Amino acid sequence: MPSSIITRETVAEQLAAYLQGHRTLAEVVSWAHDAFNEGQFDTKDLEVIRDAVARLGLADVSAFGLTWEDAVEMLGRLGYRASVDIQPTMA
Repeated sequence: MPSSIITRETVAEQLAAYLQGHRTLAEVVSWAHDAFNEGQFDTKDLEVIRDAVARLGLADVSAFGLTWEDAVEMLGRLGYRASVDIQPTMA
């Protein structure tokens, strides 16, 4: 894992990639584990970033999971707003 500083934006990008179908839940959980164990969090937003990364690290545990409401709340704490964009499928 790169030694770059993990910011609010970094965490929001990981969550957005999952919600948009670009990353699997397992990939985001793995990233969160690595980030929590080896990452350097932006001290300016340490508590929010740490809490979000810890929560993502537990998203594959059945007792925790990751609901849409969880994602919206987490993104809000990170300073982002979630929205849904639907498109017709090609038949």
